[in-house]
Amino acid sequence: MAGGSMDIIVAGRHRPGRGPTVESVDPATGAAFAEVTTATAEDVDDAVTAGATAMRDPAWRNLLPHERARLLHRTGELIEGESEELARLQSRDIGKPLSETRALVASAAGTFRYVAAALETLDEALTTPRGPYLSMSVHEPIGPVAAITPWNSPIASEAQKAAPALAAGNAVLIKPAEWSPLAALRLGELLLRAGIPPGLVSVLPGAGRVVGEALVRHPGVRKVAFTGGTTTGRRIASIAADKLMPVSLELGGKSPVIVLPDADLDQAVRGAVFGIFSSQGQACVAGSRLFVHRSVHDELTGRIVAAAERLVIGDPMAKGTHMGPLISAEHRAAVESYVQLALDEGGHVRTGGERPTEPGLDSGYYYRPTVITGLDPASRVCQEEIFGPVLAVLPYDEEEELTELADSTPYGLACGIWTRDYRRAWRLARRIESGTVWINTYKQLSASTPFGGVKESGIGREKGREGIRAYMTQKSLYWGLDEAPATWGT
Repeated sequence: MAGGSMDIIVAGRHRPGRGPTVESVDPATGAAFAEVTTATAEDVDDAVTAGATAMRDPAWRNLLPHERARLLHRTGELIEGESEELARLQSRDIGKPLSETRALVASAAGTFRYVAAALETLDEALTTPRGPYLSMSVHEPIGPVAAITPWNSPIASEAQKAAPALAAGNAVLIKPAEWSPLAALRLGELLLRAGIPPGLVSVLPGAGRVVGEALVRHPGVRKVAFTGGTTTGRRIASIAADKLMPVSLELGGKSPVIVLPDADLDQAVRGAVFGIFSSQGQACVAGSRLFVHRSVHDELTGRIVAAAERLVIGDPMAKGTHMGPLISAEHRAAVESYVQLALDEGGHVRTGGERPTEPGLDSGYYYRPTVITGLDPASRVCQEEIFGPVLAVLPYDEEEELTELADSTPYGLACGIWTRDYRRAWRLARRIESGTVWINTYKQLSASTPFGGVKESGIGREKGREGIRAYMTQKSLYWGLDEAPATWGT
């Protein structure tokens, strides 16, 4: 095959996994282009054991924060130096257009650089004494960390977990999604090239029910950082509860986007189209429910339909492509079933709802951007995460309805608001249950700003300066200053 065969990485060493060899399939063509060996529970055990040993090595354990930061910064530079190769690898692996995978690579490089900078200035605390002693709070590595990442944003998701975990002094065991292992394996190689001690880096592709399960259950894994579906997140949380192990879970979403009657409609159209159809709708923060004031509903819907029909669907590697294929034939079938369900629930497909018929697209997993009206906000299509290019447009009459409508799903990951009135924006943003609210923008993310969800969208936060602390355990130290010994019992 053109991509050849790739092995897993166990404690910095490439070796064939003990599990079955699987094919990486190009979603744009349906053809396999690389083979990857997969890990087993035995491979996981080897990686965890080696990681714990490497963490205790004084050469790493005693490395000062600014020295660890230097290694992280070097990793960011290496990612940037191979950015085009990494972007093309991801486009072939997951079907995203190059413009998007280039952004993912830039995000990964930026994350390593930001975490390195934050680590340089991450101070400990001298706490206020309440007696003849000096007291302080220090932070130490939590232990080997399992970083379980999704298929829709490779390398950026891996960086988001690996960078702060390593900054905190831990070993990191990356478990990429079955459908997208290649970028994680390349990242593992770059971490080693940057000088991260080999025992601290493992990349373990394979099935979640095998590799993910083994990682979460392993007694040596001290934290799990997971991004993925809510069902899997619940299972991880259940196992973690038995282990009394901390987790961060960034799960599903059914994000509302609100267009108030005074909004700049040009901006709102562009933002709504980008929010749902970029990444082919395969994003946890996709703005899949669009609430539009009834006074502008028909106009805005027509403009969004027209904008969706102008989007270029095609080869992810081609210049000008807006939408590539979905990740797999199975996932496209699931999206199609939701569109049929929308029709059964009384919805009207205004555009899309079918596979494209242009020459050259028949062998890939393409699907047209789809806009649906006429649905009840309580319908399944408006309640369940589709993870595809399907937008439900819903009218509303009064602002007082919006909080109830926006919060009517089990999710609370992201929200968008389009308005010229900053007071109304502030009021709504503070009332809606959501981890992130975008106002007159959408899908803006920063390594410096915490990210996560509420309700069934997860627990915990990643990113930001405190993102490093999330991979550490806190210890208190007391220094006695009283010249007299303790008199108890004398």
